[in-house]
Amino acid sequence: MLFNSLFFLFVFFPLVTGFYYILPHKFRWAWLLLASCYFYMGFIPQYILILAVTIIIDYFAGILIAKSSGRKKKLFLIISILSNIGMLFVFKYFNFFNANFGVLAELIHWNYSISSLSLILPIGLSFHTFQSLSYIVEVYYGRQKTERHFGVFALYVMFYPQLVAGPIERPQNLLHQFHDKHYFKIERFFSGLRLIIWGLFKKVVIADRVSIFVNQIFNNVQDYTGPYFILATFLFAFQIYCDFSGYSDMARGLARTMGFELMVNFKAPYFAKSISDFWRRWHISLSSWFRDYVYIPLGGSHVSNWRWQYNLFITFLLSGIWHGANWTYVIWGGLNGFYLVFALWTNKINLRIAQILKLENTAFQKIYQTIITFILVCIGWIFFRAQSVSEAWYILRQIFTDGYNLLSLWPFIMQYRYSFIIVFGAIGLLFVVDYFVSSDKRWEKIKRLPLSYQIAACSIILFLIMLLGRFVNEQFIYFQF
Repeated sequence: MLFNSLFFLFVFFPLVTGFYYILPHKFRWAWLLLASCYFYMGFIPQYILILAVTIIIDYFAGILIAKSSGRKKKLFLIISILSNIGMLFVFKYFNFFNANFGVLAELIHWNYSISSLSLILPIGLSFHTFQSLSYIVEVYYGRQKTERHFGVFALYVMFYPQLVAGPIERPQNLLHQFHDKHYFKIERFFSGLRLIIWGLFKKVVIADRVSIFVNQIFNNVQDYTGPYFILATFLFAFQIYCDFSGYSDMARGLARTMGFELMVNFKAPYFAKSISDFWRRWHISLSSWFRDYVYIPLGGSHVSNWRWQYNLFITFLLSGIWHGANWTYVIWGGLNGFYLVFALWTNKINLRIAQILKLENTAFQKIYQTIITFILVCIGWIFFRAQSVSEAWYILRQIFTDGYNLLSLWPFIMQYRYSFIIVFGAIGLLFVVDYFVSSDKRWEKIKRLPLSYQIAACSIILFLIMLLGRFVNEQFIYFQF
């Protein structure tokens, strides 16, 4: 079931939320769990069994870890981790590694005959696997009490707003909320609706409309030249941002209408002034997950310089692998890791140049840094979107050899001028909103505006959605991860 489907918006969401408040508190967890199961089974019903197995293993592992100590405690942790990662490996990575072993075997003339598996990747497998793992790790280190209520723990893993594409929640933030009694509050309910409306705008007005041009160019790379790839890459940057942050906004809004608060997953990432700043603003729940459970355990920055750089690179390489079983994602993750390491190498030089030119903390420096960061991110998006590494290199070669001839795009733009007017107008509105979101002080002022102003703004956005939205039930990009 998709957030942007009419059935979800006008049937599922109103019924689930309405009955949630009607039911006595002691039955609400069961209602939400039932609704979440129905929501998930709207994709591939039998895959609910995979979730069930994971939930049962981690529920009992959490109890056993809390009761044990020493080697026994660590053994239960390892069993839980291996079961989660093993499930993820079989469905998401086995065919990738198997195919690469096959290529290697052919090079060394080794008879390798293991066949690939005919499996469909379960929706959101990486998301709920990491959420479940965070619970186990937090229980192991004593930072989270064991959840004894099996239904509540199952709901923690399966809560429908963030089940298939996050945010990847921590138990400290979400678990206790399922025990809390939530009362209907009109201000909170309307705040949730605002998030849903804004997320829907980003999805159906920007992301889904932009996807027409992005897919046309990226799916037929041999038919296009450098300027078209520059346009497609620029548009894809906003497609993936609006698609994914739109989902996150809707997830947070859906949860908030019932009294639950999910973590903020995006904070105006294209206003970032460095790659490290970008990753503090983009997919925050995943970035912080890798920081807490990979980067810091490796030693973080409290080690020698070369080890610090190694930790950064490995963390982002693993982040790339998390996104997909393809060398394009591995390179994308490695590229972002290299950006961060290169920034460490050149930090003193950059500071010295800024001092000499007297550009420190000037508006020019901030704009320059933002533009450079956006360009570097877009280069990474080419690998993220391309269907193969060779295709990504072809696109880059075309951009650097023929990309200067941007005027050749004019006939193409004029052919679809009305769509481009809508797209760039909507992106302009996105920048205005993100400008306020990027600063806590500015955003607090917006939230303190009179309710009548907020209702008027939401009404305008809703009108634009109905007028300009592309309702084709297009799946969210991150569902495949």
